[in-house]
Amino acid sequence: MKSMEGRLVCVMVWAASTICCSFLRSWMELFPNHAVVRPDRMLPCRRKPERCEGDNAHTLYRSSESDHGTDTASCSEHGQSPSQLSMSGSGGDAQCESNSNKRRRQDKGTPLERFDRKHLSVTDLTRQAWCEQQVFYGLELPHIQQLRDDAPVVKAGSSIHLARELEIQDIVPINIESREDSWAVKLINFLSMIQFLQAGERVRELPVFGEVEGILLVGVIDELCYSSSGELELRELKTRAQPTFPSAAQRKSYHLQVSVYKLLFEALVKGQLKKDTIVQHLQLQTERSFGSEVMLHAKKMGLFVNTFGELLDLIFLNLTYIEIPTIDVLKIEYCYQADASVIGTEVVRFEEKRVVKELKHYCSFWKGQREAQGVDIEEAWKCRSCDFADICQWREKKAEEAVARNRANHRK
Repeated sequence: MKSMEGRLVCVMVWAASTICCSFLRSWMELFPNHAVVRPDRMLPCRRKPERCEGDNAHTLYRSSESDHGTDTASCSEHGQSPSQLSMSGSGGDAQCESNSNKRRRQDKGTPLERFDRKHLSVTDLTRQAWCEQQVFYGLELPHIQQLRDDAPVVKAGSSIHLARELEIQDIVPINIESREDSWAVKLINFLSMIQFLQAGERVRELPVFGEVEGILLVGVIDELCYSSSGELELRELKTRAQPTFPSAAQRKSYHLQVSVYKLLFEALVKGQLKKDTIVQHLQLQTERSFGSEVMLHAKKMGLFVNTFGELLDLIFLNLTYIEIPTIDVLKIEYCYQADASVIGTEVVRFEEKRVVKELKHYCSFWKGQREAQGVDIEEAWKCRSCDFADICQWREKKAEEAVARNRANHRK
């Protein structure tokens, strides 16, 4: 195992590609097993939690942010800290009134502005593929959406994902003190896993991000690995409450998910994402110093960086010199929750033109170019399991249209 001084040389001298390659080798020797960070404590929330898609690296370090859609914070959707949530009486009423006034001021903005979203998760878009109107009501009524996310079937699926992840990497909690810290954790995990992937190893819970239609998308790839023939495979795990394959409607959203992961990953490794794009969308302070625990962890990983801007520079420098192939195969594995047995595996055909067209359509909602749309009449069966069915204006509108058509037909 090389010394920290040796790694310091590899990290600090950024000008030459040979130094970068030396850095990769020293990283692998220093960390033969994966370690991923997960932030252990969320900062006080000042915005509604966004659904994200996870973070990792083989000892995965994590904050209380999970990117399986967004920041899964322990604070409320109105930005209160856990201690504030226990307050009641006039103070709580005042907070609700304040948030209500804020929502009214934002009603005329785009959904991104109204719901204070600096980025979207891939999960946000795949939920639109199921029912966009349901996504909208989940944003308007986050307490109901949280109940959906806390359902036993969802937690059972998360447990299976975690067990898979722990097969090859450890999770290390780390405290964060700022949004810059939180994103630093994601980037450190990403950089760590890229080194292992370049060495031909399997990685799980790989964070990816990129710009699509002017919107920053964030996601987490369940698994990347090489096949026996040397092809790079993306594998997505989906758990099922019943030992059967999902419906065509469910598979449609899953196909979109893995296809978007491929687009984001390949844009990253090809150097198509720029530093300024991340900074602009996330509105982070590049000169802000990291918190003590993030700083200590970065040094342990051989990253002698003090600010978010320095870390971004290092990330994009490494992306300039790494040699990672594009993803050749997209696979979805379906697993039965009761005993974690495999139901079957589906190979997904990547159709870039179709995926880009779908993304443009879904992003147009977030940019305020059109209203949310519900399901077509052929898929009205989805409404039977929807928590928002009783208040759904789209459903009511379609019912009225059906009645009007029937009356018109009777007159003929």
